[in-house]
Amino acid sequence: MTTVDDAAIRRIIDLRVSDPQAIARAWAGRTQPDGLVGSTGRLMLVAADHPARGALRAGADALAMADRRELLSRMVRALGRPGVDGVLGTADVLEDLLLLGALEGKVVIGSMNRGGLAGTSFEIDDRFTGYDAGSIGRSGLQGGKMLFRIEPQDAGTVATMQACAHAVGELADAHVMAMVEPFISRRENGRVVNDLTTAAVVRSATVAAGLAPTSAHTWLKLPVVEEMDAVLAATTLPVVLLGGEVAADQDAQFALWSKALSHPAVRGMVVGRSLLFPPDGDVESAVDATVGML
Repeated sequence: MTTVDDAAIRRIIDLRVSDPQAIARAWAGRTQPDGLVGSTGRLMLVAADHPARGALRAGADALAMADRRELLSRMVRALGRPGVDGVLGTADVLEDLLLLGALEGKVVIGSMNRGGLAGTSFEIDDRFTGYDAGSIGRSGLQGGKMLFRIEPQDAGTVATMQACAHAVGELADAHVMAMVEPFISRRENGRVVNDLTTAAVVRSATVAAGLAPTSAHTWLKLPVVEEMDAVLAATTLPVVLLGGEVAADQDAQFALWSKALSHPAVRGMVVGRSLLFPPDGDVESAVDATVGML
């Protein structure tokens, strides 16, 4: 893979100016993966769709994901590790990685609804402002991911729910994965926070599983909570674990992941900031430790 130095960034910008069709040609010529799961028998994805929702924090650094060269560099390093099957991201990030040659043979999942910008009054009304099923099919992506937050006191929830159901149906018609990330959410001091109690995660999973006329291609992306067996008993859909925020105690976080991975419903992990911005800065070690658990 190309080193992400200043020259590589200039090449990306120059191509976007002088030959934007290079992106479509690169998607068309990309080597496709053999399947959704690789050498571990489970799906291991690196996520970087946070910036498009204005969520740039990792750990204590409020702008950790704001430097695109640094983000791409960390992603290329992660994608180059054995056992990493692919990536989840918005079009701008995925196209940068594509032009860097980092997506050959990788599973690529497009992020679909990024309109619920972090910290806004309309955050729950999470519009589909990223990929749609048609663009996912044209680019040869392996699926689409959507965020589905249920806020009982916010009427914007129903619009997001309807849009997610429509997207799940369209992705199923295209025979590609629909990855749904559900939460029960609430506002605290003007900020949307997710309820990570077992009952709330169970409820969100059961509602998400019932979206659309078919669940044949639906996978759930769920947070890891203490009573994970109860959560996983609530569905027969394949589950990938959500890495979540950067934890100060990474060993404890890894222990929770390892326990959840022992359940047969868990078919992989999607981890972003926890791997790209680990507390010690060692991306390769964080990725290798996670792949080892798989």
